[in-house]
Amino acid sequence: MIAAARPILAVLEREVIKLLRQRWRLLSSMVRPMLWLLVIGAGFAATQGRSGSGNYQTFLVPGVLGMTLLFGAMLAALSTVYDKESGVMRMLIIAPIERYCIAIAKALAAMLSALIQALMLLVLLSALGYVSSQLSIPLLVLGLLGTALVCASLGMLVAAWSRTLENYAGMMNLVIFPVFFLSGSLYPVHQLPLPLQIVASLNPYTYGVDLLRHASIAGPAAASAADFAMGRDLIVVIGFSAAALIVAGLRFSRDAVSEPLVHRLAQNR
Repeated sequence: MIAAARPILAVLEREVIKLLRQRWRLLSSMVRPMLWLLVIGAGFAATQGRSGSGNYQTFLVPGVLGMTLLFGAMLAALSTVYDKESGVMRMLIIAPIERYCIAIAKALAAMLSALIQALMLLVLLSALGYVSSQLSIPLLVLGLLGTALVCASLGMLVAAWSRTLENYAGMMNLVIFPVFFLSGSLYPVHQLPLPLQIVASLNPYTYGVDLLRHASIAGPAAASAADFAMGRDLIVVIGFSAAALIVAGLRFSRDAVSEPLVHRLAQNR
């Protein structure tokens, strides 16, 4: 157990150091959610003929927090594909550790990267007055961990089937936008047309955002907008994450992760 933990901690340390050195990446990760909250949120509320944008922006706070976790984890999982191309993954594969440990370590690294960005956003939201004094800290921690785990597992699932950075970028765009828009991030699931309700209910990210709503981040009004029971959220989040990591771990065979390096060497010849 200790032998398996050491390489996992080494991968985590490497990814965190890389993230903290990329200061512009951290700053830019704050821009996207704040645009949705302050600009698009206010504009959408205005088009609905509401007297103020506060109600919709209150609803939107857990959604933009989930957005930060989703984009942060998916971009962090990109390093897995980079490691395949550069040959770093080959060194990990030949190390005396089980290959499933590599998938777990990379997922935890993506999860940690997303959590750091989400905590930065929480500080900013708190400074702007969007965090309620009635916030439930235990539920917030549960929501952050659950959503980050789902997003990291999804990123690893995409990375496991991506041979190149270009391939991952294309697959990420194909996955990330439907996952985000067909969820409860921007609007209540129960108010969607029935076909979209079904799709959103099949989206594991929906349940992560719903966990964040239960935490009353922006007050009781935001918590009352939760679409599902907390028990259901937890079952889906844990079940999907476990299944995704198992599949990603199985995919991380010696041949699969060495493919990009082998193909590149063949081309050079």
